[in-house]
Amino acid sequence: MPLPWELWPAEARLLLALMLFWSIAGLFILGSASWWVAAREMGQGSYFINRQIIWLIISWSIASLSISINLRQWLRLSKSFLIVCLLLVGATLVFGSNINGASRWLILGPIRIQPSELVKPFLILQSASLFTQWKRIKNGQKLLELSIFGTLIILILKQPNLSTAALLGIIIWMIALSAGIRFRNLLITALLGFSLGIFSITRNEYQLLRVTSFLNPWEDPQGNGYQLIQSLLAIGSGGWFGEGYGLSTQKLLYLPFLNTDFIFSVYAEEFGFAGSFMLIAFLMLIAFLGLRISLRSQNNYSKLIAIGCSAMLIGQSIMHLAVASGSMPTTGLPLPFISYGGNSLLSSFLIGSLLLRCSLESTGLIGGLKVKKALY
Repeated sequence: MPLPWELWPAEARLLLALMLFWSIAGLFILGSASWWVAAREMGQGSYFINRQIIWLIISWSIASLSISINLRQWLRLSKSFLIVCLLLVGATLVFGSNINGASRWLILGPIRIQPSELVKPFLILQSASLFTQWKRIKNGQKLLELSIFGTLIILILKQPNLSTAALLGIIIWMIALSAGIRFRNLLITALLGFSLGIFSITRNEYQLLRVTSFLNPWEDPQGNGYQLIQSLLAIGSGGWFGEGYGLSTQKLLYLPFLNTDFIFSVYAEEFGFAGSFMLIAFLMLIAFLGLRISLRSQNNYSKLIAIGCSAMLIGQSIMHLAVASGSMPTTGLPLPFISYGGNSLLSSFLIGSLLLRCSLESTGLIGGLKVKKALY
């Protein structure tokens, strides 16, 4: 029996309201960013928004179901889901559809599956499970679990998808840090991860070009630097209060990937510095709620899951904003709940629902009945 609404903690109520607002606002932002391009290329201005609404309904339904599943069950299932996603990521390298020079998708009829997005919530769960038990499990099991993480990241790098691989590595690292793993080990891991990223950049010409164009996009304004320059022009054109909703000019086929990887640029042009500041303040509020939920959790599993979920949503959002504003090299990271894409939307909702579940279990009440203070 689910926890009655009146017994929900304040953090859970506010987080649910913010997720609802985030997803609905995302539809309006996506509608503005994609309408002109959809009308020109698809013959229907509402093409992208219609498909996003379908995925929104599916995602909300799955999130509602996932909230009703307790964390103990999620942790039991996480390893199996993680391995399935790992196999799907590997399958993209053999059977995947090559889009824009990367094999990140599996095409199943009308559905495109991006396993590197769907793996995110299960990676959080399995990381929390591993590092909570770190001092109690044998070295062989530690090595096996870390090997799964490492294999997943290497396969994603092979797609190639440096940004997602880096994000997943950072999340695992942050969960380990929060679990109290020795800092020396964390430092060595960080150096290894950084070295792996450098190796990937030197082996993949397009990644190297993205890094060099990030450092000086005006060196090749019609080539590798074009995307970043158009993004900066969009953000700069917004001024203090923006051009107004729907009035962006950079979305008129000047800015590539405007409904996915660079949707913030269109948002910043239409809502300006004030709107951008409000978005960052919104993300800070989500981060604060995630921290509150983690601190109120009754066991270490819940604490680490809450930290991982918060870090994933906020970290990915900040990286998206950093790419659009030229603060880091151009990468393909969607803005959670806003960018077009069913895989990203479903993954974001699953992560949000796990954070909500952490908050619900922090009350010590499940269906109005007292439970033990610790799940394990």
